[in-house]
Amino acid sequence: MILYEGRPEVSSGRQEKEMKVYDLLDSLGITYQRTDHKAVATIEDCLEVDRILEVRICKNLFLCNRQKTAYYLLLIPGDKTLKTKELSKRIPTSRLSFASGEDMERYLNVSPGSATVMGLLFDPDHKVQLLIDEEVLKEEYFGCHPCVNTSSIRFRTEDMLQKVLKAVDHDYITVSLSDGGEEK
Repeated sequence: MILYEGRPEVSSGRQEKEMKVYDLLDSLGITYQRTDHKAVATIEDCLEVDRILEVRICKNLFLCNRQKTAYYLLLIPGDKTLKTKELSKRIPTSRLSFASGEDMERYLNVSPGSATVMGLLFDPDHKVQLLIDEEVLKEEYFGCHPCVNTSSIRFRTEDMLQKVLKAVDHDYITVSLSDGGEEK
C-alpha cells in the first residue's frame, strides 16, 4: 500500500460517491492523504491500512432504535466493545441494534463494511444522528473510508468537526462509553 496526497489522478474505475467525497474535501480546502487497498470490512482487516495512514482504528457502526424510527452513526475507537444498553441510556433512546444494510444504503449511500462519517454527505434529510465517542475527538487525525471500503483517507479531526460536518449540515453528540468488556 502506498500513501498518496489528495484525490486519485484518474477517476476511471472509481465510484461516483467516492469522487463526491474527494470533491467535498477539495472544495473545503482540507488536506488529506489516501491509500487504496483490497476491500476491508473488519477492524482486523484495517490494521495495515491504519499503520499506513498512521491513525488509530475507528469503528463506524450504523445503529437504529427498535422501532426503526431513529438512526445513528457511532464512531468509537476500534478497541472498544459496544454495549448497546449503555449507549441507549446515554443518548437516550429505546433499545439499539445494528441497522440493516438496506437502511445503510438508503440513508448513507454506503454498503455494509463501508460505513463512514462521509456518508452523511448523502443524508440531506437528517435521518442519521452522528454519535462520537470522546476518545475519537482527542485524536489529532481521523481516518475513514470515502464511502467505499477499497480506499481510506486521513485528515485532521478538527477539519472533520468544523468543516466537513458543517458542509453536510450535521451536528454530533459526544458520548463517553466504557472500555471493553462483554455486552450486558
